[in-house]
Amino acid sequence: MKKITLALAATAALVAATAQAHGPTRRKISESIEINAPADKVWAVIGDVKNADWIQNVTKTEVTGDVPNKFKRTLTLKNGDQIQETSNKFKPDEKLFSYYIDKVDVKDLPANDYSASITVEPAGDAKSKVEWKAAFYRGYMNNDPPPELNDEASEKGVGDWIKASLANLKTKVEKGS
Repeated sequence: MKKITLALAATAALVAATAQAHGPTRRKISESIEINAPADKVWAVIGDVKNADWIQNVTKTEVTGDVPNKFKRTLTLKNGDQIQETSNKFKPDEKLFSYYIDKVDVKDLPANDYSASITVEPAGDAKSKVEWKAAFYRGYMNNDPPPELNDEASEKGVGDWIKASLANLKTKVEKGS
């Protein structure tokens, strides 16, 4: 009986240690915004992958590859750093663009293995709904992340960036109306 009790205690300790030592968990964010413009007009901005100036902090966009097939995009930020993306899907008929980030400095976007999709759909008379869904891991992939790269900080940083980008999109499209 003592051996069973010791074995159970050892197993419980191992399970507890493993639970404490796990790495980051995948985070998911979904943000949407209603824009006072038809879906085609909103898509004309998002679908112009050669000009991502509506994305927060982006000053320059370079595209290589064959749009609408798989292409790569480099976004240059105001501080001179770059985000490198690869498209997964680009479907103008469905007003869908999905991509993943190949390279980003975590000080610019506190995330690893980031992927996202952006969709546009009609939302009544001359209105649209834009939805941006992202999935990613925190900015620090090992255990015991620094506070600025932990799960909560990464989720906040990515969420704030998406919200600001959607607000920029809304302003750009509605002022162009």
